[in-house]
Amino acid sequence: ELDRFCDALISIREEIREIETGKADRKNNLLVHAPHTAAVVMSDKWDRPYDRERAAFPAPWVRQAKFWPTTSRVDNVYGDRNLITRLEDEPKAASA
Repeated sequence: ELDRFCDALISIREEIREIETGKADRKNNLLVHAPHTAAVVMSDKWDRPYDRERAAFPAPWVRQAKFWPTTSRVDNVYGDRNLITRLEDEPKAASA
């Protein structure tokens, strides 16, 4: 598991390097649009400068155990930096 985490960080760094060197657009790239939902990847329209396969499967092991997020980013990076949790109230015990 730790190896996959390290591989993911290395891959993200390489995607950043593509932006730094001008290979990828600063405002329209794999990182800006991540995570890619199933609906986005499978839609008829694809207007991104990178290919769908790279968006859907950023690492080789992902093909075997893909988790499809239901939404892309919410409020851009605000939701990434400000975690909000909601705890349900405990059900009240019935009176005897």
